[in-house]
Amino acid sequence: MYITRKHISRRTALRGVGVTLALPWLEAMMPAQTPMRGSAAQPRTRFAALEMVHGSAGSTGEGTRLHYWSPKTVGRNFETTPILRALGPHRDYVTVVSHTDIAPATAQSDAEAGADHTRSSAAFLTSAHAKMTEGADIYNGTSVDQLYAQAFGQDTPLPSIQLCVEDVGSLTGACGYGYSCVYANTISWASPTTPLPMERDPRVAFERLFGDGATPEQRLSRRRANASILDAILGKVAVLERDLGAADRARLDDYLQDVREIERRIQMVERQNATRRGFDLPEAPIGVPDAWTDHVRMMFDLQVLAFTTDVTRVSAFKMGRDVSSRVYTESEVETPFHSLSHHGNKPDKLAEFAKLNEFHIDQVAYFIDRLKNTPDGDGSLLDHSMVLYGSPMGDGSVHNHLRVPLFLAGHANGQLEGNRHVLCEDGTPMANLLLTMLHRLGVDIDSIGASNGEIAI
Repeated sequence: MYITRKHISRRTALRGVGVTLALPWLEAMMPAQTPMRGSAAQPRTRFAALEMVHGSAGSTGEGTRLHYWSPKTVGRNFETTPILRALGPHRDYVTVVSHTDIAPATAQSDAEAGADHTRSSAAFLTSAHAKMTEGADIYNGTSVDQLYAQAFGQDTPLPSIQLCVEDVGSLTGACGYGYSCVYANTISWASPTTPLPMERDPRVAFERLFGDGATPEQRLSRRRANASILDAILGKVAVLERDLGAADRARLDDYLQDVREIERRIQMVERQNATRRGFDLPEAPIGVPDAWTDHVRMMFDLQVLAFTTDVTRVSAFKMGRDVSSRVYTESEVETPFHSLSHHGNKPDKLAEFAKLNEFHIDQVAYFIDRLKNTPDGDGSLLDHSMVLYGSPMGDGSVHNHLRVPLFLAGHANGQLEGNRHVLCEDGTPMANLLLTMLHRLGVDIDSIGASNGEIAI
């Protein structure tokens, strides 16, 4: 028997003027008679870290008693909770980790009191205590996303991407209580002295993923003509498809439709904003949607495309900014976010905050569903991903960092079972989860931040 299937490289990309479009995994990328395991059909784990600020109703004493966040039952087949109910369809991929603390985010001297919001994001992925300074001598820790990117992201076009949906501002300036704004404006640190900026504009993120090599003039011309980046590579697509089987052609067509759909949504927002900018978000880049759900889901879709094509394996997504007064109109909660986090443990306000927490989880469930329904080698993207969602604050009403809300999603190439609730002993550092995650991702490291061991996940 002769094997005639043509093999193409996993790094194949379609290039046109100002465009470099990476491809999703195709069967043609696996050499004939190659075992699935260890091949391009089972790619290295993708990692996404998602942060939401201001804690959770389930991290309060009353919220813990009512099991707003933390399930009543421990182990497999845990009982779902009000805030996490949107994760129900994906429970086989979900690991809830309860009652870990982020001690490094707390004040360590009287002078540091009052700056819990500023230190929170800095500690989320580093478990480090940010140095109190308003100058250039910032010091924090290296974040888990960057430790993974440094170990296993150097052979992808982008080692990592950093995204946000709030206007986090620049990585300079003072934010009060003696701390630089940099600590509140990013969750991603390449080193203790190197914070990475978060990108808010979907257009900029899209161009970074797919418009490699385009000049500013080419990008402007394409936008003015309402043209697609796909126009530059249509001929290359036709040539490639001649060597693909039916399943690969269908997969490629689905992928190109996804790219075009996201691009179309960005173009629609830009057209709308060009004619009415100034009504809702006067300072926003022209590509930023007014509706928070539209914005956050667009950013999730960009991460799915980036993971699909292996343009990057690592993303950090800041879904909110501390002290944000945003009103999430789509949630039917009318109280501003920061104000509501100061609920004073009043039952009605706490229940309202739980409803807002649930709304945020609804959006994450959208991301998980997209990963689950995106084919990737011998499984789905969710089979080959590890997603961390959480907040570095516990009870936002008192600004503590106890019982912080966390869960993991995905099977991480068999490193996570899912369908499990892990209840940690009081005082367990969240850093222990970060260390465990890094080990499951294949990073050889002895400790991170305040870690003192692993967690059995």
